[in-house]
Amino acid sequence: MNKKIIFGIILIALISSIGTIVGLAFALNFDGKTAGNLTRLIGAMRFIESQYVQEVDEDKLIDGAISGMVRSLGDPHSIYLEPKLYNQLKAETSGSFGGIGVYMGFKDNSVFVMGVMPDSPGEKVGLQAGDFILAVDSQPISEIEPGEVALKIRGEVGTPVELLIHREGEEDKIYTILREIINVKTVAGKMLDDREGYIRISNFSEHTGKELKSTLNELEQQGMKGFILDLRQNPGGVITSCVEVAQEIVPAGTIVSVIRRDGEKEIYTSNLQQAKFPIVVLIDKNSASASELLSGALQDTKAALIVGEKSYGKGSVQTVIPMFQDDGLKLTIAKYYTPLGRSIDGTGIAPDVEVALETPLPMTREINTNIWEDAQLRTAEELLAKQLDSGKILFDNES
Repeated sequence: MNKKIIFGIILIALISSIGTIVGLAFALNFDGKTAGNLTRLIGAMRFIESQYVQEVDEDKLIDGAISGMVRSLGDPHSIYLEPKLYNQLKAETSGSFGGIGVYMGFKDNSVFVMGVMPDSPGEKVGLQAGDFILAVDSQPISEIEPGEVALKIRGEVGTPVELLIHREGEEDKIYTILREIINVKTVAGKMLDDREGYIRISNFSEHTGKELKSTLNELEQQGMKGFILDLRQNPGGVITSCVEVAQEIVPAGTIVSVIRRDGEKEIYTSNLQQAKFPIVVLIDKNSASASELLSGALQDTKAALIVGEKSYGKGSVQTVIPMFQDDGLKLTIAKYYTPLGRSIDGTGIAPDVEVALETPLPMTREINTNIWEDAQLRTAEELLAKQLDSGKILFDNES
C-alpha cells in the first residue's frame, strides 16, 4: 500500500481518537499523560478495527486490552475474569462447585498441586501434592494466566477435563478427570489419647469458623486438654472465616492487619481474654495465605508453637471487582501483616521448631478417621505433652 495512504489512514484514526479522548479527559479531569496514553490505546484499537486483514470483534479487543493491563502487573493472583470465569469464581464461594478437588499453588510461572481432597475426582485418578500442571485441555500453562488455571479446570458437573501432569521421576502423563460437585468439609478432629486432640483444617471457606467451634466443643467433651492444629497443605481461603477461627484460639488483641498502598488499615481483632488450650501448629511449604495468617497470629502472641517447614509466603489480599458486562477483575489490593507487623508475602512463616518430612504426605487420607503419622506429628505430640505436663508453652530453647 502507498505510504501516503497508510499515513492518511493513521492520521484519520488519530484525529478521531484525539477528539474522543479530549472530551473524555475533560469530563474525567485526566492529566496530560493519562490523556496521551488513552489516545494511544484508542488509536491502536481504531487502527486495528479499520485495517486488520479480517473483521475484528470489538469486545475481544477490549477484553484483550484489559487482560494485558492486568498481566503487566506481574502478579499471578491478579487476573481479568471474562464472563465465564467470573461466574465460575462466584460459584466457588457458594460451598459447592463442579471441579476435581485439588488445591493449587503458583510459583516461578508454574502451577502445582498443593493438596488433594479425600474422595475427590483428583484423588480417584491418582493426582498427588507436588504434581505440576503443564496443560489444561491441551492448552499449555504458559498461555494461561496462573490465576485462571483453577477456573478453567472447574466446569459443568459430569464433563471431563484433561490435565497434562509432570511428576518428578516419572514421564509426563495426561489425566482425564470427570468433574463432580465438590462439597467442601474443611474441619475434622479426633482424640489422640485421653488428653491430646488433633484438628485438621483443609482450607478456609464460608463455614470453617462454625465447623471449628463445633469440633472444639466435641473434643472438649471427650476430655481434650490441648490440641495439635494441622494446617499442612492448607492453601488459605476466605479471610473472614480465618478470623472467626482465630477468635476462638488467639488471645485478645490484633489478629491481622490489612494495609492498602495508601496506608489505609483494617485491623481484625480477638476478644478472647485467655487461651483455653495449649496448641501446637503444624505447617509445611504448602501452607499459604489464611493458614499463614493464623499461624503468624498464634506465633506472635505466643499462643502456640509452630512446628514443621517454612510456609508458602502468600501475604496479599485479593478482591473481585464487578465490571460492566458480567465480567470482573480479581485484583491484589493490600497485604497482610501479623500482630507484630510482619509481612509474610514472599517470606512465609518460619516454624519455631523446624522438622523435615521423612516422606511426602500421603494423598489418600480420610480426614474424619485418620491422621498423617510422620516426624512432624510425632514432634508436635511430644511438645504438646510437655506443655500439658508443665502448664506452659515450651519453646525450643527451653527445657
